[in-house]
Amino acid sequence: MARQGDLFSLSELMSQCTPLATPPLLQRQLSDWQRRLAAFQAPLLSSDAASMVQQGQLFTGSAGLDPEHNAAHFNPLNLQPQPLSFWRWPSPGHHGAALYFVLDRPEQLTLPLLLYVGETARAEQRWKGEHDCKAYLAAYGDALHKAGLSSRLSICFWSDVPTETRARRRLERALIQRWQPPFNKETRGRWATPFQTDPG
Repeated sequence: MARQGDLFSLSELMSQCTPLATPPLLQRQLSDWQRRLAAFQAPLLSSDAASMVQQGQLFTGSAGLDPEHNAAHFNPLNLQPQPLSFWRWPSPGHHGAALYFVLDRPEQLTLPLLLYVGETARAEQRWKGEHDCKAYLAAYGDALHKAGLSSRLSICFWSDVPTETRARRRLERALIQRWQPPFNKETRGRWATPFQTDPG
């Protein structure tokens, strides 16, 4: 029995095919994701217990040694927001040890979203170059744009933190556990972001 010939060669078929574009995320998916995060964080942002202790008093006395206590009395809204491009300024406003917080203020929400918490010994240099969070922010911004949603991203620095690395990291960890920011590696699985940092 003779083998039936191919009507079209593989190369002809491939030349006729156009790759399917990944459909943009539906606006509803991203809005729902933002609302879930907001529902968790809003009580922390609006709580009287989360009002920030006056600078210079946070790390004095026995409470100053307890990262969970300090995390519970901290509110990132009391910090001055800056654009993410702050590091390009001729004179960065922050130097030395700090914790930093990346927030978005979606127009459809009444309170901002805390997306990332980080720590550094050199606030003036930490955001330069490669940074894990930058990939998430780029994917997040791109997804919002494709879905017709806007973002108002900012970064805040908290300089009244321990200069000793281990103590600063304990405070960072306590803040991550309390706020559950979705772009920190410790909490990414919880929020199942509806976008990804790398295609494929």
